[in-house]
Amino acid sequence: MTSPEARPARSGPRPWWHRPLIGLGALVSIVMLLLAFNWSHLSKQAELGARYTARVACSCRYVEGRDLASCETDREPGTEIVSLRDDPPAERVFASVPFLAEAAAEKRGRFGCVLMTPTELDAVD
Repeated sequence: MTSPEARPARSGPRPWWHRPLIGLGALVSIVMLLLAFNWSHLSKQAELGARYTARVACSCRYVEGRDLASCETDREPGTEIVSLRDDPPAERVFASVPFLAEAAAEKRGRFGCVLMTPTELDAVD
């Protein structure tokens, strides 16, 4: 009987494609760690941006009487990620940051535009 020959241990440099994979894995790990440690801050910032943008867009749309496309020009720098949609029959504007936050503001008579509470927002959805 013949015994299978053992493979000789590989000596020398690793294949060229190992280096980019190791670098990519390290980069992904660093990004995941940063997201994990900053998630609370990111979600609070997203909530703040969505609430502010909803209230400003509601005032523009239903107090000033402009269309939503015109109100897009009133945005503050840094709120480009916030998406807007309106509900004309209810005089309400929804703002959302994907996967992080959603807010809504509606016109309430003489009070102008008021942010909706989370309970009110859940009842609408």
